[in-house]
Amino acid sequence: MLALRLTRGAHPLVLFRRLLVAAAAGTGFLLLAVLGHAAAHPASATDAFVRLLWCAVPVAATTQLAVSAARTDPASRPQRGMSAAGLGPARLTLIAAASTAVSCVLGSLLALLVFLALRGDLVGAAAADSATQLLGAGHALPPAGALLLLAVVPVTASGATAVALRPRLRPRKDTRGGRRGPRVATGTGEPLTAMDTNSSRSAVPAALPWGITLTAAGLALETYVSRGSEDAGALLPLPERLVGSPPGVLAGWALSTLGLVLAGPGLTQLSGRLLAAGRPGAVRLLAGRVLQEEARRIGRPLGVLCAVASGTYAAAKVYEAAPARPLGPLTGLGAALVLACVTASALTAALEARWARTHTTAALRRLGTPRSLLHRAAALRVLALLVVLTPLTWVIAELAALPLLP
Repeated sequence: MLALRLTRGAHPLVLFRRLLVAAAAGTGFLLLAVLGHAAAHPASATDAFVRLLWCAVPVAATTQLAVSAARTDPASRPQRGMSAAGLGPARLTLIAAASTAVSCVLGSLLALLVFLALRGDLVGAAAADSATQLLGAGHALPPAGALLLLAVVPVTASGATAVALRPRLRPRKDTRGGRRGPRVATGTGEPLTAMDTNSSRSAVPAALPWGITLTAAGLALETYVSRGSEDAGALLPLPERLVGSPPGVLAGWALSTLGLVLAGPGLTQLSGRLLAAGRPGAVRLLAGRVLQEEARRIGRPLGVLCAVASGTYAAAKVYEAAPARPLGPLTGLGAALVLACVTASALTAALEARWARTHTTAALRRLGTPRSLLHRAAALRVLALLVVLTPLTWVIAELAALPLLP
């Protein structure tokens, strides 16, 4: 009940983000479509399993969006006096997870209604011709299976939110350099302290070498496995059977995608270091320092966005090489859902970073810094990220698409 009251009294921007999470929870429609197709074609169990396997991509994108929205929710941040009222960090984490579950359940119920309406299962509704083939209209669905698939997104998103926002203990030091005891951090994007800022400036995240290694290993695996694989029985089809490919090629594609995600924070900090290199002026120095400080916060969502953009470009290349096999509506829906989720997650992470440096911005304004300088620094940060990430994403997409081309 407390989660519902906080949702009702939230800021309109917070409500909009929760509506985005509810809309993204329409991934349940794709899961139900897999179930309907399996009910209409009971002999093709392997095909149904492959379709269900591809649904893991939009489920992961929806989960990331739900976690990003929960991080920027003011109701999940500790406020003064809330611990005395029984709302400590652990309780706030549970409230955030419950709010995420409520949004996802609403989206799943809406997906169920749309699915039943297209199948013609509702009173007075008629099934479309395409629904018979895509959604299995006219074939009974197992209620337990439908409920289980609808619960995937709410359970996954709320569980990931609880893990991401769980209270963590960080040691803090007093002014004499000794330990004062642990400090509770909620993982909700609290402002950086001076100690956190200095450490973020001095270190290149350790995940950057691992990201580069995984990306290179994935591309090498794709190239190696794709040679001499002509056995159609050993091919794993892409969605809507666009093209068949050995499972090792898709495994290499997944490795390169994971590498981009891991390398995101390091690439973001590299962009900041390049901006602040040499003898920078005030705008370039401010933009570079801010990027270095925000590398851990915005780097991972940017890495996911680059990975999805790379996969989308590679899929477009494959589609151009096989125009006789058009993409189906479910594949288009899934691709649009993933793109929308990762883009919204990156924008949400940017809003979280902006909130985290509120005190720094206020201090700069008190010192007389004009707003135009802050705006130029923000534009320079975006430009630096585009210069670093766009060519890298394009090169990886080109190399990843080569083994999939006929």
